[in-house]
Amino acid sequence: MQTSAVPDLAHTDARPVHWLATATAMAAVVAAAGLLQPKAATASQPQISTAAAPAPDPAGVRLPLECGGAKSVVTKKASGDLDGDGSPETVAVARCDAGSGTPPSAIFVLTRGNGTGPRVVATLLEPAQKQSVGDFAVRDGAVTATLLGYSSPGVPSCCPDKQEKVKWQWRGGKFVRTVPAEARGV
Repeated sequence: MQTSAVPDLAHTDARPVHWLATATAMAAVVAAAGLLQPKAATASQPQISTAAAPAPDPAGVRLPLECGGAKSVVTKKASGDLDGDGSPETVAVARCDAGSGTPPSAIFVLTRGNGTGPRVVATLLEPAQKQSVGDFAVRDGAVTATLLGYSSPGVPSCCPDKQEKVKWQWRGGKFVRTVPAEARGV
């Protein structure tokens, strides 16, 4: 057997004091690394606006109403986020601008188009249903309205004699019409 020319090394005969010295040195290195941090990054990121786009204006869209020679008129409007995407939609109540009587209303949902102006994405009430809209609101992701109608064709168009409270909410990719709990007496 050949003997080593190097004297015995201290680590071959380790004592608890050696382990304590090693642990203390490691703790000092970790603490120093925690105190010495690199400078903050200076690369710039493009600024992305977090402000929501304004709700669509019904004046910027042609509403799908057939009014003959008369103009269409928006009688009520309200905005809110109806589909939960973070962007507001506008709900517009519109009718033909007739000279007398109570022309039937329509309720349209408008959204902002991609790079285009506002567009109609849903019709909640068709004029063919021959109803007008009384109370109307957009709250908590729902559209509520009081619809006024007629019990028979003999009722004068000036004086609706039926009233129905309704609510529309976005569910499963479409607007679902229900009767609100307060209208059912619940």
